[in-house]
Amino acid sequence: MTENKALDLLQVFVFDGAPVRGEIVNIQGSWQAILARKDYPPAVKKLLGDLVAAGVLLSGTLKFNGSLIIQAQGNGAVRLLVLECNENLVIRATAKLNEDIDLSDLPENAGLSDLINPDGQGKLVITLDPADRKPGQNPYQGIVALHDGTKPVQTIAEAISLYMRDSEQLETRLWLTSDENACGGLLLQRLPNMGGQLKMSDELAAEGWTRLQMLSETVTNEELLSLEPQVLMKRLYLDESAHHGVRSFDQRHVQFGCRCSRIKVADMLKMLGEEEVNSILEEKSTVETNCDFCGQVYNFDAVDCKQIFTSSTLTGAVQRPPGSKH
Repeated sequence: MTENKALDLLQVFVFDGAPVRGEIVNIQGSWQAILARKDYPPAVKKLLGDLVAAGVLLSGTLKFNGSLIIQAQGNGAVRLLVLECNENLVIRATAKLNEDIDLSDLPENAGLSDLINPDGQGKLVITLDPADRKPGQNPYQGIVALHDGTKPVQTIAEAISLYMRDSEQLETRLWLTSDENACGGLLLQRLPNMGGQLKMSDELAAEGWTRLQMLSETVTNEELLSLEPQVLMKRLYLDESAHHGVRSFDQRHVQFGCRCSRIKVADMLKMLGEEEVNSILEEKSTVETNCDFCGQVYNFDAVDCKQIFTSSTLTGAVQRPPGSKH
């Protein structure tokens, strides 16, 4: 293993000297694929990159068949940041900007409170959507305000830590960073001090948590962006490995992928209603929509739309290949 060979990998590990788990992620190709679809201002790229790294790290903590969706919502220059990651670490992400606000003068170091939460009403929403969810069954959803009670939350790392503390009762620390080439992150999570022969005293467990946080604080943005996760894990916890032991699991690959399709757009038009769709056709002759995540363009003419509302199946209306604005 060498430096600068970190290719979309997630490394999960646990410590023998404390009830703590850790994860390190480095995402390059998939992050560049996300950015290739949109031209975001630097400050927005930074926030979205941090959200992408955080989402993959959280997905790594779950034994879950389905999708994890993280949304940061507010009324600022950025209305919405979205990251979706499934159980195979296939990711997609997007940002929706406020078209009424000039984004050209945004400072590159603008944080969550500047971009999303200027009025203090912003929130972080985390949704778990099972792949086998039954009709009528709602996905699990947790919501936390982008405010810790005394001041607005400034970073994605703070927001996720606040959510994990309030909704899951788990102490969690994150170190996140991103640039135009990569995004990366480190997660440290304190686990319950379970019973049994291996249970340690609460004092030793607390000391271990403090010690591992101090070691993790030494990580640099450059390391998170350039080192393969397994290499960085060994570098950060060399002393811990020698004295207590660090057990790592197989590295997992992260990849970009989008679940949009012409048939899903046809379903959306059907829900919109025939009257509304016909009014669009009268004005523009075709109904055009594009995917916010991958930029794929879908066009439906009058014949396609008629078939959507008259046929029990959507086969004919979805045979035409989609366009592209990549």
